[in-house]
Amino acid sequence: MKMDLNCDMGESFGIYKLGMDEEVIQHVTSANIACGWHGGDPSVMRKTLQLAKERGVGAGAHPGYPDLVGFGRRNMDCTPEEIKDYVIYQIGALEAFARALGTKLEHVKAHGSLYNTAVEDERIARAIAEAIASVDENLICMALGGAKGAMVREAGKRVGLRVAFEGFADRAYTPQGALVPRRQAGAVIKDPEVVAQRALMMVKGKVIAVDGSEIPLEIHTLCVHGDTPGAVNLTKLLREKLRAAGVDLFPVRKVLS
Repeated sequence: MKMDLNCDMGESFGIYKLGMDEEVIQHVTSANIACGWHGGDPSVMRKTLQLAKERGVGAGAHPGYPDLVGFGRRNMDCTPEEIKDYVIYQIGALEAFARALGTKLEHVKAHGSLYNTAVEDERIARAIAEAIASVDENLICMALGGAKGAMVREAGKRVGLRVAFEGFADRAYTPQGALVPRRQAGAVIKDPEVVAQRALMMVKGKVIAVDGSEIPLEIHTLCVHGDTPGAVNLTKLLREKLRAAGVDLFPVRKVLS
């Protein structure tokens, strides 16, 4: 079985360091790189792309709301037209660095509140998909796996994008298949062994929600968060457990090929 292991990266900016990108990137196969609005800055974008290129890790844009103070995790009342412009702007900025470094972007994954808003609002899902396709129809759109992510997946397919279904090994799920809001206790799972067990379950097509119910979950890529405490050990353990279970890890483009 083939699977991608992705991580949100490049979210440091200025003198502020978030996550441990240099260490975590050694254990993942795809990197979702912040584009300067919820995190990241031009120098961080370039350095993170360079790291991905050197490690053979698939690089993707990670656009969010223009919300540096809230780390892109606060909802914003934006029109679909504004969302489309925001996503095009951020992909374009990262793509320019990719060209300068002689590499290419492979995917796009919305960040934080933008990702979660698209799950609930078909207009936002459509705006994100149209923005990606207008920049490069060869880019892969990452979307929440399971029934809850249907709107984003359908929006992507409608404009001709390949869509990768995503599972979150270090996040709790509601019985409806959405991610538990971060403000709630237990939303982020920090125990590496528990994260690994959940990842193996997701690879087999299901996840256990907070109420104990079982949710069907078809996925192509697993996400871990680089700013989670102990992210380096967690990601290393997760990679080892997946390989031991016979799961071959590749960048998402190869998983979908």
